[in-house]
Amino acid sequence: MTSNGSASVGADEAWIQDTLARLEHSRFRAGFSLSARDRAYARTKGRDTIDRHAHEMLAKRVGPAHPLKDGKQTPYRGHPVFTAQHATATCCRGCIERWHRIPRGRALTDAEVDALASLVMAWIERDLVNHPVRPA
Repeated sequence: MTSNGSASVGADEAWIQDTLARLEHSRFRAGFSLSARDRAYARTKGRDTIDRHAHEMLAKRVGPAHPLKDGKQTPYRGHPVFTAQHATATCCRGCIERWHRIPRGRALTDAEVDALASLVMAWIERDLVNHPVRPA
């Protein structure tokens, strides 16, 4: 975290774990988990591909100063990153401002996108660990 409380450059592990712990106290945020289909997709595509998707989706959907349809731009399902965005409060600029103290009205920096993508990936990886593949 930076001194003003916003997402830090490089999203250190302590910031990620602290943020995930804070999010768990929200009944709404804690209620999310990946669907079996999204888990299978994430496992098939692998970490590098999902991480690239997270960066691309965050940069495109919430990165601009005034995103198109802000507050409604992130579907609740259809890709593991979408679900993770809702679980990590990275789904719209309002949630990003409220939970991560990154103000609306200016574009996210590359470092902020990286930090938020790291948070999304940590949430996805935790979900995958908590829901191991069951033998057929």
